[in-house]
Amino acid sequence: MRIGIGIDVHPFAEGRTLVIGGVEIPGHAGLDGHSDADVLLHAVSDALLGAAALGDIGLHFPNTSADYKDIDSMILLKHVRKLLEREGYKPVNVDAMLLLEEPKIAPYINDMRRNIARCLELEMNAVSVKATTNEKLGYVGRAEGACAHAVCLIE
Repeated sequence: MRIGIGIDVHPFAEGRTLVIGGVEIPGHAGLDGHSDADVLLHAVSDALLGAAALGDIGLHFPNTSADYKDIDSMILLKHVRKLLEREGYKPVNVDAMLLLEEPKIAPYINDMRRNIARCLELEMNAVSVKATTNEKLGYVGRAEGACAHAVCLIE
């Protein structure tokens, strides 16, 4: 068994769709990035890649490649699972934490968990997604962006 950790951060940007955990969240500016900027799925991907000592998402999906421009990060997460499988690993569980002041994402958490579980071929009870604010401190607290942390276990 191996453990991995992933962290990702993206600033908010007007004119983009907000996608977190593969879920479109209406009524708020999206996150800026080369792909869909799904901060949660990027952190989960990095945790899995790190657990298998396979680098990070920037190595596998460089932001200099047109192939990944505006790509759905659920596609990337599925590819990460396949990379792990090629090395003889499979995900066991994921625990993730979102840090953002707004919008409130509680109504979307189960859909996020379901998306991650589906991408990783896990039961939903093997995926945890939680959220907290940053108590108005720093760039997250000023609602300038969002951050996600994830840990995972692979075998």
